[in-house]
Amino acid sequence: MPKEELFQQLKHPNPHLRKRAMSELAETRDETTIPRLMGILDEEDVVYRRSAVQVLGIIGAEAVPPLVDSLLNSENVTIQASCAKALTAIAVNYPDITFPELGMQGLQKALSDPNPVVYISSVMALGQIGLPALEILTEAIENTDNIALAVAITGALATIGGTKAKQVLEEMAADPDADPYIRESAESALSRLKQVSQWNSGG
Repeated sequence: MPKEELFQQLKHPNPHLRKRAMSELAETRDETTIPRLMGILDEEDVVYRRSAVQVLGIIGAEAVPPLVDSLLNSENVTIQASCAKALTAIAVNYPDITFPELGMQGLQKALSDPNPVVYISSVMALGQIGLPALEILTEAIENTDNIALAVAITGALATIGGTKAKQVLEEMAADPDADPYIRESAESALSRLKQVSQWNSGG
C-alpha cells in the first residue's frame, strides 16, 4: 500500500485497519517515517495522534532520540506528553531489550518539567521501564518538593515492585517529616505491592 495511504489510515475509524497501517508503516519505514510521525504529535485529531504514538512505540529504539528531543524541548505540552507515551509504548513493546540510556536520561529531566501532564506521563514511562528506572524514581522522590510528582512516583514504585521499591516506600510511609499526603500514598502503594506479591505467589 502506498505510504501516503498508510498515513491516512492511521486516522481511520476502524481500529483493525489502523493497527494494520501501524505495523506496515513501522516495517516499511524509511528516513522520512519518524520525522513525519513526530509531526503528527500535535494534531487535534486524537485518534491520529495516538496512532502515531503507537507506531513510534513499534519502531522502538530508533525513535528514542527524536522523542527525547521533543519531550525536553517542545513548547507544546501535547507533543511532550505524546513523546512520553511513545517512550512508554517502546518499553511495553520491547520488555527484554535494555531501554536506551538516552531515553532514561530524557525522562529523568522531564520529571522536573513544570507541567503535570509532562512529569506524570514521564513517571508512567519510567514505571513501565521498571527496575532499570528504579534509581531515577527513588532519587526524584527523595529530592522533590513537588507533592503531585512524589505521589505519582509512589504509584510507579508499586508497579515496579521488588525489595528495593518496597524499602523506599516503607521509609517514606514512616518518615515523620514527609508530607502526610505522600506518607498516605506510600502506605497505599505498599498495600498494593503486598496484594500483587500475594497474587503472584498464588497466596
